[in-house]
This record gives sequence, structure tokens and C-alpha cells, in this order.
Amino acid sequence: MNHALTDAIAQRTSANFFDPARGVDDDDIHTLISWATRAPTAFNLQNWRFIAVRSQDGKRRLRELAWNQPKVSEAAVTFIVLGVLPQAAWMADRLQPSVDAGFMPAAMVPSWEAAASRLYADSPQTRRDEAVRSATFGASTLMLAGQARGLAASPMTGFDAPGVAEAFGLRQEEVPVMLVAMGYAQDGNWPQKPRRPVNDVLELA
Repeated sequence: MNHALTDAIAQRTSANFFDPARGVDDDDIHTLISWATRAPTAFNLQNWRFIAVRSQDGKRRLRELAWNQPKVSEAAVTFIVLGVLPQAAWMADRLQPSVDAGFMPAAMVPSWEAAASRLYADSPQTRRDEAVRSATFGASTLMLAGQARGLAASPMTGFDAPGVAEAFGLRQEEVPVMLVAMGYAQDGNWPQKPRRPVNDVLELA
């Protein structure tokens, strides 16, 4: 059995100290996001976007909006993980590759579109919840993909979301859900913190 995924889960930590001398090139960033987008989304709408902040100017601007946390500028890259408010109108386009691959009947698409219309119409809270869920799934998968490639990560919710939206030109339908600082860990990071016993959090019904 291949234990790469469970090893990455077991080894993952929330790093605070990164080696500022070690970068991550654009090809690696593309690869990481290609893995992040394997995460699930409702109706396969893939309603997320990722901004990879790796320039010195971008890091400076983002650090100012993230309570001046040093890891934003010391990590090789900090991803702004965005959830996008879903729209049923995207359905045909997002599902066409599944139809082309031959496992989804084309006749099924309109029923999915109708279901999404009922779910999201006149329900801004549901749309926002969906955007946050999708971004969170993507961020979690991104961190595990980085861990598997020898990169440490830190998920961050301590930032000025409206400020990030303005500074990085986000669209009105984009929700900045979290930041993920990622790079090569320096000495001084804590190991993974102990977790509560499974019996304390699991109910078998």
C-alpha cells in the first residue's frame, strides 16, 4: 500500500518560520495548483481561484494587510485562496469535459443545472457558504500537495479581507477565504500539535 498521502497528513505542520533564501519556481507553483484543483466542489463547479504572491512588491503589500506577519514575506510564496460565488449558469461549461469523457450522460446536465438554480437562487448566504467550502477544500489539498513535495505551509485567516480585495483587484463575486504561506521550513517550527482523542470527536450512529 502506498502511504504517501497518510504520511503527508501525519507530517503536516503549520509552519511559522521559512527559509527566505529558498524559492519555488513558477512550474512548481503550477503543479501545486494542478493538485489543489483535484479537490471536490459542489456540482463540480470548481468555484475557486488562487493568487500566488511571490514577487517582493506583492509580498510587501500582502504582509501589510496580514498584520505584518513575517512569514508572508519569508515564505517562497503565499497563496490568496479565493472562493467564487457559484452560478448555475456555469454548469454546462464545467460539466462538458465529463460528458466528453463519456461517463456523464449529456441528458443529465440540465437536471444538475436546475438543481443548482434552486439551491442558489435568492440565497446569498448559501452561495457564500459554497464559496468558502470550495476554497477550504482547495487550500487543504494545496497544503497536502506541498507537504508531499517537501514544502511546509501555514494557513492564515489573520488578514484584512477587504484590503486584500482592493489591493489585488478581486472581483465582486470573489471571497478571500484564507492565505496559505508555503516554502521551505527553517529550524524552530513546532511539530504537529497533539490532537484530541478520536472518541471525543466521533459518534457512530
